[in-house]
Amino acid sequence: MKKVIIIGGGLGGLSAAIRLQSHGVQVTILEKEAALGGKLQRHHEAGYSFDLGPSTITMKAYFEEVFTSCHRRMEDYVTFYPISPLTKNIFPDGHTVEFTPNIEQMESQIAAFSPEDAKQYRAFLQESKVLFQKAEEQFLNRLLLSWKDKADVKLMKALLAVKPFTSVQRLLRQYFRHPHTLAMFGRYATYIGSSPYEAPAIFNMMAYLEGEKGIYGIQGGTYRLVEAFETLAKELGVQIYLNEQVNKIHVKDRRIKGVETDQQMYEADQVIAGADALTVYRQLIDEKDRPRFLNQKLSGIEPSLSGFVLLLGVPKVYEQLVHHNVFFPEDYEQEFKDIFQKKQLPQDPTLYICYSGHSEPALSGGPGRSNLFVLANAPYVTNEQDWDMLKETYRQHVKNKLMEKGLFDLDELIEYEAVQTPLDLQQKTGAYRGAIYGMSSNSFKQAFFRINNQSKDIEGLWFVGGTSHPGGGTPMVTKSGQLVAEAMLKQWT
Repeated sequence: MKKVIIIGGGLGGLSAAIRLQSHGVQVTILEKEAALGGKLQRHHEAGYSFDLGPSTITMKAYFEEVFTSCHRRMEDYVTFYPISPLTKNIFPDGHTVEFTPNIEQMESQIAAFSPEDAKQYRAFLQESKVLFQKAEEQFLNRLLLSWKDKADVKLMKALLAVKPFTSVQRLLRQYFRHPHTLAMFGRYATYIGSSPYEAPAIFNMMAYLEGEKGIYGIQGGTYRLVEAFETLAKELGVQIYLNEQVNKIHVKDRRIKGVETDQQMYEADQVIAGADALTVYRQLIDEKDRPRFLNQKLSGIEPSLSGFVLLLGVPKVYEQLVHHNVFFPEDYEQEFKDIFQKKQLPQDPTLYICYSGHSEPALSGGPGRSNLFVLANAPYVTNEQDWDMLKETYRQHVKNKLMEKGLFDLDELIEYEAVQTPLDLQQKTGAYRGAIYGMSSNSFKQAFFRINNQSKDIEGLWFVGGTSHPGGGTPMVTKSGQLVAEAMLKQWT
């Protein structure tokens, strides 16, 4: 029986484990934390339940594939439900747009501040649809393991068709002029941890993807997806060890020999790294064993943005909030200059609020209560930042901003409060420099040619997750696990 060790029990690692185990491979997952899930965790306190990590769930079919690949029904393990409106966008001048699949309603809402942009909405959606179709046909459902894969004629034609050297914002300006519209659709670049002013235009596909395919909630909270994967993995026979941190990947003659933890040495000739690939290369593998990824090269890779998170339990319902809410700043572009150029926290940040209690009151402890997951985009970790000092000042700054935006009396009413900084994310999950999505997609190379899923330096070492193909975001990470498992099985047959 083939044996595979997986480092990290996030969605990518679990996805790969399920696929491999269901095909007769003995899989062992080594997870350094006390619970599986990687960046996706549950936090429950004072009757309030929060999901730390991904909260906007799209592309349900990519999760369903994990179950159908081993002849199971997803609905027997976890329940998805559609969210409406998809997202409520709130602008500084009081205008709002509740994103909906209803095109007429979208046109009407946009026309309230820009009749010209409203007239262009259908044409933009059509462009967004074409981008998504090209991506799904040629990028999202295949690995790019060799130069032969990357030089495929169909792939090259598709790559040219998605305008790889045009930024998200530049494409948007071909349709829209008003800053509200440009910010609302430009925000999709942050779904992969990048700037709309630098990331390639292909990420404009998200407007069609969300509008057509929908956004979902998961009954009981997003962490239920991790629990569903865990249940299935254990049913199939995957061995899972928690609180077992891998300290070193052993290599001999350019081949994997095994992994070493505090507890023991695990021999293996195939290892999948579900932890951040940049962290794995730098911390777990001797530099002499990775000539294509020397430390100098790793230092030149730009990480994605990170996030400053507040968890707020409040004994009040703010009627203006729905499940997903985005409060935009006056100057959207300045936020990304602050994050990627100055590497500092933006003074006027976009604030995303997930209020899952809106859809499931039990998650906020019952009626009349709000469980608010508040996220401000933040820079990745650098040596110049003092997060002990920034943590307290920015926590209050964000709360003040929320009160300015209509969440009155928030500071006085809060029953429970917790904060997570980029440094916390780095220390808890191994995220390279606290980046949420691994490497950024702020360049052609980093967007389209990410770290290879199969190491060219070390035979038997594979990668899943946001830094490898097909990229960041919960569905993509899950898909990477399926694709890598499929490639490994194909090599063995």
